[in-house]
Amino acid sequence: MFDIHRVEVEWGGRPLVLETGKVARQADGAVMATYGETKVLATVVSAKSPKPGQDFFPLTVNYQEKAFAAGKIPGGYFKREGRPSEHETLTSRLIDRPIRPLFADGYKNDTQVVITVLSHDLENAPDILAMVASSAALTLSGVPFMGPIGGARVGYINGEYVLNPLVDDMPESSLDLVVAGTNDAVLMVESEAKELNEDIMLGAVMFGHKGFQPVIDAIIKLAETAAKEPRELVLPDHSELFGKVKALAEAELVAAYKITSKTDRKNAVDAAKAKVVEALITNAAEGEAVESTVLGEQFKKLEAEIVRGAILDTGTRIDGRDLSTVRAISSEVGILPRAHGSALFTRGETQGLVVATLGTGEDEQFIDLLEGTVKSHFMLHYNFPPYSVGETGRMGSPGRREIGHGKLAWRAINPMMPPHHEFPYTVRVVSEVTESNGSSSMATVCGTSLSLMDAGVPLKAPVAGIAMGLIKDGDRFAVLSDILGDEDHLGDMDFKVAGTQDGITSLQMDIKIDGITEEIMKVALGQAKDGRIHILGEMSKAITEARAELGEHAPRIEVMKIPVDKIREVIGSGGKVIREIVEKTGAKVNIEDDGTVKIASADGKAIKAAVNWINSIAAEPEVGMIYEGTVVKCVDFGAFVNFFGAKDGLVHISQLAPKKVAKVTDVIKEGDKVWVKLMGFDERGKVRLSMKVVDQETGKEIEKKEEAE
Repeated sequence: MFDIHRVEVEWGGRPLVLETGKVARQADGAVMATYGETKVLATVVSAKSPKPGQDFFPLTVNYQEKAFAAGKIPGGYFKREGRPSEHETLTSRLIDRPIRPLFADGYKNDTQVVITVLSHDLENAPDILAMVASSAALTLSGVPFMGPIGGARVGYINGEYVLNPLVDDMPESSLDLVVAGTNDAVLMVESEAKELNEDIMLGAVMFGHKGFQPVIDAIIKLAETAAKEPRELVLPDHSELFGKVKALAEAELVAAYKITSKTDRKNAVDAAKAKVVEALITNAAEGEAVESTVLGEQFKKLEAEIVRGAILDTGTRIDGRDLSTVRAISSEVGILPRAHGSALFTRGETQGLVVATLGTGEDEQFIDLLEGTVKSHFMLHYNFPPYSVGETGRMGSPGRREIGHGKLAWRAINPMMPPHHEFPYTVRVVSEVTESNGSSSMATVCGTSLSLMDAGVPLKAPVAGIAMGLIKDGDRFAVLSDILGDEDHLGDMDFKVAGTQDGITSLQMDIKIDGITEEIMKVALGQAKDGRIHILGEMSKAITEARAELGEHAPRIEVMKIPVDKIREVIGSGGKVIREIVEKTGAKVNIEDDGTVKIASADGKAIKAAVNWINSIAAEPEVGMIYEGTVVKCVDFGAFVNFFGAKDGLVHISQLAPKKVAKVTDVIKEGDKVWVKLMGFDERGKVRLSMKVVDQETGKEIEKKEEAE
């Protein structure tokens, strides 16, 4: 019934199994991949022909995690999986990035890769397995995919590289790096690091590249018995049309790409294109007009030839810079009066307005993963409105690109955030990209670092980021620092590096060609380090370290500890007591299971009142200490004073004043504020207080010699 093909290989100390022919047999390619007890199904379906007029490759990657994979039932009212989580979106991008460049040029058939996590052993992360399974399914499908690729995760624990570390090992690792590529080149890198130097990062990439070679061999072995016949891809010859476009527009484009202003350059390019369209479509002889999509492709091909050739031949770029110069930088902080921290970072024609907000435990983000629910104390959200590039466009919930760019910036900053027990705030950063012409994600990194320091968040060190590009033609190549948007679109690499003065905190690389070598990566890392140090120097002109005090509008948080057996008393039946504390003091109160209490308010008096209240419930008054209290009742033999939360004590008539008192109300009356000293407890445990030993104006104890007088 089933024609099953199976390959098994030892990988990173655990068996990796790739199987096809049993599940999802109507897909063009389907592979069930198993690593430990983690299991994913990857399927590929590609349309038999492109849609008419299709001018791009419509590839979609959908990674989805099923709750049943970890023996869970989804939360929420509907109890079923809903829209993709941020983690699922990021993993979809992680798989898309290395496979996209390997489809044959000119292939435009609608293609969908769907990966479903069916089992998760909570030890082996499914994202790498999903990438491997996708590569295998594409290799078997018959679509023109020039793979296979392999992928691996690399950790760095106790000075040693670790291939595919287990989930529980990752907290000990100073590196979380994912690398993907072919058997002879690297295509994609994504990482978060704790200030590691360039040599360690490059070593990790090459270690991972070597580590996934057995996976590529296994996919090839599976394909030898199970692959479908490759689809025939016949591409039309447009060389004659390209010659016409070149004759019409080459001179104008050469002149246009010498204009340094993005807007003026774009206008000149549009004028050149309009000339070509007029000649070859609008005024073409009957039967000789060409499709606009085909003409657009040939025009872009000419643009790339002119820009790339000029850079390789002269070392001079579109805006007149050499290969390594960073554009002019301007940094400002504290520009929004009510924000807790704010910064405006401008680099050339790229600008980010970045705002930091401090919150309390109530503001923590709960993230539901297959491994369990985790709480996030640091969030970074990136927004890219269409006006940033002078266009109109859709406004709404963030897309995949915005989620990906925000996570990249988060990875760059997160290793430098203070431990939560030292800085017990929830921190949210929002980056509004207000202008864009090259790497707004790295501008977000810089702006985030500035805004956090402006907010008083004690970063371990300032962080800056830079985007590198590549132009490669045969053996010739040029690495570009701080790339422009056009250099990104027409180039071969997007290589983003963020870090501090001492090391790298995040590295992301995407290659648009069939991979790059170790030599090119080494040059790019060295050039990026120089650029990063320069940017940090420019940022330091605005602020060099976290402000000593939080902004006046930021909440203050005080942390105290109470006995675990007192938690119930502080919360009260049905939360009655803690609600009363919050309502009457105005402070926010958060109690953790270990007895840690966080009290937050922008008003110091509110915090003090809440602390005193909680102390009065959870702590016991100390004999010999002086307390401020309120007279709640006067009787013939003395007065009862509320002096410690809800606790009352008796001031005997003999302890009201240094001199003899005939009548209690001669000295005090109900509602008076008084200072009392806790003298001890009588044989029945009743509290004994004294006023006469305390100066009622200062609250300080009266020395005995003064009392005797």
